[in-house]
Amino acid sequence: MPINPPGGLGHVPIAVYICAATSTDIRAGEELGRYYADARHWHVAGAWSDFDPTLPLAERPGWQAVTSALSAGMIRGIAVSALTHVATDAAQFASLRVLIRERGGFLVDASGASPVRRTPDQRRRRRDIADAASGWSPQGDTPKDDTP
Repeated sequence: MPINPPGGLGHVPIAVYICAATSTDIRAGEELGRYYADARHWHVAGAWSDFDPTLPLAERPGWQAVTSALSAGMIRGIAVSALTHVATDAAQFASLRVLIRERGGFLVDASGASPVRRTPDQRRRRRDIADAASGWSPQGDTPKDDTP
């Protein structure tokens, strides 16, 4: 099965991995990873997390579950909300990325993505704009005729 490139679009099952000391940071990291995946139309098969960033990566239960899912073919990629969740620096992240690629997957850093904060009335406003652009009016079933 071919693997879509990390920048590509398509139905690609991925895992979101987060390693942070607080549950608030874990929730924020998961949201960012899911946003990154949604923007590419990737399917988030699961989100795994660990609470101890001081543990070596290979000893973290969440990371072990992610790599097991990759080996089993359940996922094809891993998104992390920051490279510091899996590496100490960019060089180590690049090495890990190569290792994951050799195993048939990909690793992406979603830290550049920023989730869109939606206001409560944003959906209604967008619908009203779309309706106005199409010529539909909520006051009547037919558009107004401008002829005298």
